[in-house]
Amino acid sequence: MNDSTTVRLTQFARGGGCACKIPPGELEAVVGGLIGRVPDDAAGELLVGLDDGDDAAVVRISGGTALIATTDFFTPVVDDPYDWGRIAAANALSDVYAMGGRPVVALNLLSWPREALPFELATEVLRGGAQVCALAGCHLAGGHSVDDAEPKYGLAVTGTADPDRLLRNDSGRAGLPLSLTKPLGLGVLNARHKATGERFEHAVAVMTALNADAAEAALAAGATCATDVTGFGLLGHLHKLARASGVTAVLDAAAVPLLEGARESLRAGHLPGGSRRNLDWVRPHADLEAVDTETALLLADAQTSGGLLVAGEVPGAPVIGELVARVDGRTILVA
Repeated sequence: MNDSTTVRLTQFARGGGCACKIPPGELEAVVGGLIGRVPDDAAGELLVGLDDGDDAAVVRISGGTALIATTDFFTPVVDDPYDWGRIAAANALSDVYAMGGRPVVALNLLSWPREALPFELATEVLRGGAQVCALAGCHLAGGHSVDDAEPKYGLAVTGTADPDRLLRNDSGRAGLPLSLTKPLGLGVLNARHKATGERFEHAVAVMTALNADAAEAALAAGATCATDVTGFGLLGHLHKLARASGVTAVLDAAAVPLLEGARESLRAGHLPGGSRRNLDWVRPHADLEAVDTETALLLADAQTSGGLLVAGEVPGAPVIGELVARVDGRTILVA
């Protein structure tokens, strides 16, 4: 384990974890026009692409198998390099689980400031990623690295799924409950860690936990609609799901689980910039009158390796709301 009093990886990055994502509004403006004509000899039928901003791309290939492709990487979210590697790998693998798939093979993506940080720390990052891939039963076979001013790490992941049993963000329907499989507050706790050096073991445990069991439970319960909650926060990902599905999400703020210390950390001023940008993006599409600004910011908090948001009941996961027919053009009503 890295001695964070000697080297604090979070001090080498402007942002941290999924909070360093490009703001969702800006990102959608960039990628919105990128869908081009598919060649007639394409290798398979594209089932999920750019249209609704889902968690991964999905292509139907021969033999009734769906191929899932995704990538995710980010700057250090914690100071310990081994833990950062584990968190980044779990986060990247989550996109495959969020589509109802199983990861098969992954490639490392590493950016490293060679002259500023010992490469031994990069070895620890890669070791953490390899450990999580092994836990997931996913091959880790090579990758790519560059010399960069900021350290970054993640994975490009390929998985498989049954094309008739996918979890998508556009298949929600009115009457379904909403379940959340991990508590919120990772963004504010990670911001506090970066500012103070305090270590939050319970947050690390949440971020390194795979969403494999949650995805399996969702599929077993008959769910067809899900997404994972990462850098755009619960409100951001819920907005995308409700928008893609043509419904409104009624969210019970009191039912949303929070990590211990999350609210106190926010009150102490620890808030990633991405959380406020998330709230600003969602506000025009949501009715947030029932909650105060503090609660709204926690609901929009930029998560790293968060849980699955499932349209359906998942055993052991709290129900935090429901989907209803579209109300007044809003995608979210917070109660």
